[in-house]
Amino acid sequence: MYRKYMQDLLEWKNRTNRKPLVIRGARQVGKTYLVREFGRKHFDHFIEINFDEHSDSRSLFKHQDIDRVLQYIELAMDIPVHPGKTLLFLDEIQKAPEVFARLRYFFEKKPGLHVIAAGSLLDLVLADHTFSMPVGRIEYLHMNPMDFKEFLYAVQADRLVEFIADFQLSEEIPDSLHTRLADYVTVYMYIGGMPASVREYAHSQSFRQCEMELSSILDTLKDDFSKYGEKADTEMLRLVLDAAPTLVGRKVKYTEISRERASTTLKKTVDQLELAGILRRVQHSSGSRIPLRSERKERDFKLLFLDSGLLLRSLGLSITGQVYGQQVLSNRGALAEQFVGQEWLGQFESYETPELYYWNRQKTGASAEVDYLFQIDGRVVPAEVKAGTTGSLKSLHVFVSEKKSPVALRYNMANPAADDVVSRIPGRVPHPFRLLSLPLYMVSETKRLLRNFV
Repeated sequence: MYRKYMQDLLEWKNRTNRKPLVIRGARQVGKTYLVREFGRKHFDHFIEINFDEHSDSRSLFKHQDIDRVLQYIELAMDIPVHPGKTLLFLDEIQKAPEVFARLRYFFEKKPGLHVIAAGSLLDLVLADHTFSMPVGRIEYLHMNPMDFKEFLYAVQADRLVEFIADFQLSEEIPDSLHTRLADYVTVYMYIGGMPASVREYAHSQSFRQCEMELSSILDTLKDDFSKYGEKADTEMLRLVLDAAPTLVGRKVKYTEISRERASTTLKKTVDQLELAGILRRVQHSSGSRIPLRSERKERDFKLLFLDSGLLLRSLGLSITGQVYGQQVLSNRGALAEQFVGQEWLGQFESYETPELYYWNRQKTGASAEVDYLFQIDGRVVPAEVKAGTTGSLKSLHVFVSEKKSPVALRYNMANPAADDVVSRIPGRVPHPFRLLSLPLYMVSETKRLLRNFV
């Protein structure tokens, strides 16, 4: 299946100043598949060492001389190691932290050799490591589940991808085409972007088979709890993971997860699940200036799940035979917000650490919350998410009026629209701004269309 990260790997391969590449991402987002395809298509020789399956492979790296290490690898794998022609892939490297530390020597002694490392729980190790980090000698690639465009490629809707990428605000989308894209968005939100689920849908279009794949992934994620380290509390991890799907789209209050557990313990567990890539914080920011992180409040956050399909499976909701059934649609507000956040995480450059922010104001009788704040072309852009074609934008107007924002976003299931609006908040001077409304299937085109709009 097509993955956009292949282009990032090709650019890395052809750079003269490349460093060993470390791929970071949750379990089963497709890291191993991507590297295998990359090695098969673009190298004469491909060596894969999985430290989880073959822990004794760690002994190959004990010698201080990298040339001797590569000689041992050649003999053990019976595959030649030729710089420029061989890709060395070190998978599940978190199981061999001492090997991770030695990546620096591949950069210093063998810069011509292409080396990629990956690990599903690598971030947990990096957050609490005792070894010397190879600072400045490695580079990272952050990998997410398949985004909506990758899903369209998987179901052979390539022309729809081209249409979305070329669309201009001056155009009008025919109703039949809009409906088709909206239907695809709905399917994508329900089955998610985990490669195994997308592959199953592309092959059989069976929602039942997709649910089986998603259930299997959830079980695997829970089975991994025992690998989180000696300090991990498996019971707490299950407690938070079970509660998290019900909190998507809302400010997290630890008492809603458990009234019996200390907030410090719950915070630590959320931290661990975020490091594992299963959860993602959407941090509060005052949104007055950039960077947004400069005004964040770490105690004030919302949560996103790794994937929308896993979110529904975690809630125990079945889509089998009722894709548009009321059972799922009753959760569509949170699902739409999950979708937008998931799409935005996929829009960051692969070398960037992705961050998401939102805004709220807790004031008696006048509370307000904006779903997302985005940093686009040097400005803070507020965005509201609606699951349908209509909905109030009261909180958006409050934010725009307070911050004097020149432009704002609305995502919904209606056709694109570009409007000049005036925010009229009691007690404040009316503030004119431009509102760009985009259908959910065009989240990936936000930056391009917003530049043209502004």
